[in-house]
Amino acid sequence: MGATAGNPYLEGNFGPVAEELTTGELEVTGRLPEWLDGRYLRIGPNPLGAVNPETYHWFVGHGMAHGVRLRDGRAEWYRNRYVRSDAVAAALGEPARPGGVHAGFDFAANTNIVQHSGRTLALVEGGARPYELNETLDTVARCDFDGTLRGGYTAHPHMDPATGELHSISYFWAWGNRVRYDVIGTDGRVRRSTDITTHGRASIHDFALTENFVVILDLPVAFDTKRVASSVPPAMRPFAKATLAAVSRIALPPRVAAVLGGGADASGDSAGSTMGFPYSWDPSYPARVGLLPREGSNRDVQWYDVSPGYVFHVMNAYEEGDTIVCDVVRHPKMFATERRGPQEGVPTLDRWTIDRAAGKVIEDRLDSSGQEFPRIDERLTGRRHRYGYAVGVDPDSANCVIKHDLVAGDREVKRLGGAADLASEFVFVPSPHSVAEDDGVLMGFVYHADTDRSDLTLLDATSLETMASVHLPARVPQGFHGNWAPASV
Repeated sequence: MGATAGNPYLEGNFGPVAEELTTGELEVTGRLPEWLDGRYLRIGPNPLGAVNPETYHWFVGHGMAHGVRLRDGRAEWYRNRYVRSDAVAAALGEPARPGGVHAGFDFAANTNIVQHSGRTLALVEGGARPYELNETLDTVARCDFDGTLRGGYTAHPHMDPATGELHSISYFWAWGNRVRYDVIGTDGRVRRSTDITTHGRASIHDFALTENFVVILDLPVAFDTKRVASSVPPAMRPFAKATLAAVSRIALPPRVAAVLGGGADASGDSAGSTMGFPYSWDPSYPARVGLLPREGSNRDVQWYDVSPGYVFHVMNAYEEGDTIVCDVVRHPKMFATERRGPQEGVPTLDRWTIDRAAGKVIEDRLDSSGQEFPRIDERLTGRRHRYGYAVGVDPDSANCVIKHDLVAGDREVKRLGGAADLASEFVFVPSPHSVAEDDGVLMGFVYHADTDRSDLTLLDATSLETMASVHLPARVPQGFHGNWAPASV
């Protein structure tokens, strides 16, 4: 794909892999728990074809899904597959997959991969629809949840363990200063949908769910209208600048949104864009969090100011009387000076205690070391948790998993290789009939620089001892979210 011009997101294990692979049974070191029956799924950017290294942003690479099938103590297969957006399918000489495109915006989903109501869904945010994949990760179709989804969807839904419903906050720049809260039922259809007013065209990657509230993060990363207007063809720039300036806080008709395209190329797929990522740090944008009652509407949202910063990921949130406790990984800034990926200071584990009676948020730092991709035992989503897990992102700890004990106030660190090795997000899978919160397995991909390959590594979540390593035939590039998809669901 040519020189990378020093772009770190096109080098080393951030660089794309060229082949789609299908393997049989994989070599395993250690012992896989025999009760694991399902697929470990992970997704991330893997640009297909040439990109501009000067403007390429990690978040806009075409999505590639990776999967390992575990059953009866064996690793039966590994597969990796591009998500077939229209542009990817055309580049591979394949027919387009069925399903409608939202507002002319199509994208090979690259951010999350979840299983819900019998579907395996590849997700991305910002206006595109999910793609449904089959058991072996081939792309089936775009998904609009049987015609019930209004527009695009999120990359970061959360399931309520009490109801099995999937909750989400979705955004799209052409919606103006509003986002959408959806609840998808266990039947795979949208049960509830309501619009929420934000300060501007915010980029909202994650949110939090409690038993009674949705916690909305309205933070200072917003759609950069000037940057987008300057990226369109010269003949269109006056129209783009005038339109975007005039409608900075209101919704655009879908046809106009499709013309402007948010920096996408002619196919509607932004991986080919010369603009890069269309969201930037906005120091004038108020940082705040909102509490929406789960069955409430826009008029019921209560907003609370927080210190400027950005949160990609919430570890969890829960209620304690008249307060909401929300544990987040907070970045001091985002996309202020570095336009190719998240490198704007050390991301720390912070606790926001939202005091509803006092009308304020108390902010505490739980851990000042660099970390990201926080996870918990998701049977406790929206309920009080003791343990949380994250991956180190400091230069000297990018190969470690961190286990937080938030009751004792301490942590354990598990290193997973040498200084040049890299760990991805680790997901918690509870043991059958477990009682203790940390009785289970942590699993995630680890890249080993000496072999230029990756392993699926399994840790005992209680002790952090390595249980097994599944040796893959290739490397899995650094990507975003992974999840365990049990065969029984």
